[in-house]
Amino acid sequence: MNEEIPNLTAFDEAALDEAFARLERQARAAAAALDNDAAVEAFRLEWLGRKQGRLNEVSGRWLKAAPAEAKKLLGVRFNALKAVVEGLLDAALGAGQDGSWGGAALAAEAIDITLPGTRRLAGAEHPITRTLNEITRVFAALGYSVGVGPEVETDFYNFESMNFPPGHPARDTQDTLVVAGQERRPQRDRLLMRTHTSPVQMRTMEQQPPPVRIVIPGKVHRNDAADATHSPIFHQVEGLCVDTNITFSDLKGTLDHAMKALFGSAVKTRFFPSFFPFTEPSADVQISCIFCGGKGCRKCKQSGWIELLGCGMVDPAVFAFAAEKQPGYDPKKISGFAFGMGVERIAMMKYGVSEIGSFYAGDMRFLSQFA
Repeated sequence: MNEEIPNLTAFDEAALDEAFARLERQARAAAAALDNDAAVEAFRLEWLGRKQGRLNEVSGRWLKAAPAEAKKLLGVRFNALKAVVEGLLDAALGAGQDGSWGGAALAAEAIDITLPGTRRLAGAEHPITRTLNEITRVFAALGYSVGVGPEVETDFYNFESMNFPPGHPARDTQDTLVVAGQERRPQRDRLLMRTHTSPVQMRTMEQQPPPVRIVIPGKVHRNDAADATHSPIFHQVEGLCVDTNITFSDLKGTLDHAMKALFGSAVKTRFFPSFFPFTEPSADVQISCIFCGGKGCRKCKQSGWIELLGCGMVDPAVFAFAAEKQPGYDPKKISGFAFGMGVERIAMMKYGVSEIGSFYAGDMRFLSQFA
C-alpha cells in the first residue's frame, strides 16, 4: 500500500514538481508489480476510485487548499499525472492479450465478426389488428372507403345525432364514461369517450353529400365489467351505405357476402327483429355455427347459430340531423343502411380464443401463436 497523500505546505513550481513526481514514481512502481486481474482492479480503485482514489484525494487536499495564483499550475500537473495513471492502467489491462494474465476476461468478451449475427425476428400483426384489417378489406372490395374520427367525442355526435336524445332509455348502458368538469357546458357539447364508431357516420355525412359508402374501424369505450367475453375497451367496425333506392335486401346481401368472406362460403345468415335508436327497422344478424356446422354444440348453446352483429335501415331522424349541413340527405329522397360488429368477438371465433383478456395481456407466449 502506498503512503498517504501528505498536505502541501508550499505551492511554488519547484514544490509542486517534487510532489507530483513523487506520486508518479509511486504509481509506476505499483503498476510494475501487477501480475493478475485482481491486482489490476485494485490498482484502478486505489488511484482512480471515485470516493477513496488517490487522485480524488489529491484533488480534495491540494487543489482546494491552493491559493488562487497556484491553482492553474497545480491543475496542469494534476491532469498530467492522471493521464500517466490511466496510461499505466490501459497497459496493464492489455498485458494479458498475449496469453498471459489479464487476457482471459477480455477473450471472453471478444466478438468473432466472422460469425453470423443474431437474427432479429420479424414482427407480426396483433390478432385484433389482423381481424380488423381483414374485415376492412372485405368491405373495401365492395367499394367502401375507410372513415376515421376522434375517440373523445361530444354528446351531440355520440348520442343526439344518432337519435339518442337526452333522457332516452337506450343511453343507460352507454352514457357512462364522460370527461369531468363540464357541468357549465351545454349538454350537446360535453365530451365523453365514444361508445361506438357511429359518430364518424354523422361526421362523414356532414362533410360529404350522398352517395356514401364507408366502413369505420376503431376503438370504443363502455363502462362494462370485464369478464371472459366483455371489456371496457374494445374495437368495432361499423358501416354505412347511403344512396337512392337502398333497401333492406341490399343490407342482407351485403352482410351475407361479408360473413361468407370472413368465415367461409358454407356459412349461412339469418336476421331477427331488434331495436337500435339510429335504425328502423333494425335486426340482429346470426351466422350458422362455424364450430359444428349448425348441428348444435356447446359454443352455440346447441342452437346451431351464433349472434354476431346488429344492423338496420338508417332512421330518417338521423338523416334529418345530417341535412342541417348537407341538404342532400333528404329522407324523402334517399335511404341507407348501417351495421356494426365487435372485432374481438370475431377474432375470438376465428382463432378459438376463450378469454377476451388474452388479447390485452401482452403475453408473448399467446401472441407468438399468430406470428
